[in-house]
Amino acid sequence: MNESSIPQGFADLVVPMRTAHERIIADLRRHHIELPSPPHLPPARRQGIAAARAFPMQGVLKYHGLSDWVQRIAFLPSISINNAAAHTTTLVEFDPALPADSAVIGGVPAHGRELERIVHVLDTIRSLGGITSHARVVSRNIVRTRTTGKGLGTSASAAAALACAAVGAIFGPELAGHTRFLSILARRLAGSGCRSAAGGLALWLSYPGIPPDESFAVRLDQDHELDDLALITVPIDSRIGLKTEQAHHDAPQSIFFRAWMLARGDEVRECIAAARRGDWQTIGQLAELDSIRLHGVTMSGSREQKIIGWEPENITLFRLCNDLRARGVPVYASTDTGPTVVFITRRDFAPIVTDAIHHSGLNVETVIAPIGGPAHLIPVEEALSELQS
Repeated sequence: MNESSIPQGFADLVVPMRTAHERIIADLRRHHIELPSPPHLPPARRQGIAAARAFPMQGVLKYHGLSDWVQRIAFLPSISINNAAAHTTTLVEFDPALPADSAVIGGVPAHGRELERIVHVLDTIRSLGGITSHARVVSRNIVRTRTTGKGLGTSASAAAALACAAVGAIFGPELAGHTRFLSILARRLAGSGCRSAAGGLALWLSYPGIPPDESFAVRLDQDHELDDLALITVPIDSRIGLKTEQAHHDAPQSIFFRAWMLARGDEVRECIAAARRGDWQTIGQLAELDSIRLHGVTMSGSREQKIIGWEPENITLFRLCNDLRARGVPVYASTDTGPTVVFITRRDFAPIVTDAIHHSGLNVETVIAPIGGPAHLIPVEEALSELQS
């Protein structure tokens, strides 16, 4: 398929979004960020096993809504930062003797839509390799807190780890390290998995009608410009059982959605420049601002069943950021679909921020972590140790 679909009511935005995309590509080149070429596929094995690890992501310039649900193409480009506060470990074994694909996630067998999405990725890889072997998938999210929370981005790390392990199992380690290839495959399970596969501060190139093989992620902090960054994660559960898929359906109906799309190109270019000069504060400002926009869009997408994704703790934590900045502490709060909050600050300010959170009266957990890298293969024995614990 050479192009992705264009949803009804959005045809007039294709040209401006494509133009914005072309300007983004030009800026990437101007900042010496090379876009990887499509890979050469080696012969596929009918039988093989591999394991991978990937990190969840926190949105900076967020996204909601899919212009093509089959290809999982977004309406607009987006940027996120991988968060080493948690990770997903996944093992994939292809075996011609298996009667069907199976998956166990967190010790629980996958069924229904969850299994369908995994099989969709496996089918894509099988088709590319010209094999028919079924696969056994075992995956677990490893978190450093009692509460995982909603909005930590583990669906992204799960998608990236699955893509990396499956590619490693049948194509080998070299292709499993090709982030453009991995990000396209991960996108088919979860759009944000595209960025998780690339690692660091990653840009997902997307717009309605983009050719699917051109909708991939590229890492922006290629020279360790953001190594002083600290991400402080505060996991918060969703009391309404928030589902990201529903937010994707509702968001394009918001009156704010088209303006969100049209503003995105300039903000992506601003973020690219900020990343290359190590300006983490501009990145933090954009993440905090777009957190508010994201929830404004999702809350206004339906007249009847509005998705109010924040919990009461979110208001306190966002106000806390304002108070800390008034005291001279540079810190910014970010949320994605769920209420989990990630504070973005510099490493030497992290103790001040965590102390303020612990004295907020919210009784929440915190995890301080650096930026996470790309999805990567790990020894099968190491994976089995985590998956069986």
